Amino acid sequence: MGLSKKCAVVFVTAENIKAARKIAQGVIRERLVACVNIVPKIESVYWWQDKIENSPESMLIMKTKVSLKRKLIDRIKKLHSYTVPEIIFLPIMAGNKDYLKWVGAETK
Repeated sequence: MGLSKKCAVVFVTAENIKAARKIAQGVIRERLVACVNIVPKIESVYWWQDKIENSPESMLIMKTKVSLKRKLIDRIKKLHSYTVPEIIFLPIMAGNKDYLKWVGAETK
């Protein structure tokens, strides 16, 4: 399996920048991810409890190893304020091999 197939990008939304930073620090400190980018202001439109909601949020974009999926999901759920947090893993099809090697080296 190539390096790209062993790595993933993970999207997580949070209620605000403070919550996003808390999650980012927690997963970085435990080496569950190599890097987290925080997009401070997005707007989410979604169904919740039978009605359409619009909410300002922050987006976390994490880079990690696929093998850490279960541990990362569990940790995010503990750090997160939402009842049903968005945690979506996307496979990396290709990428800079040096960067992907770095992701592998910086995660446990």
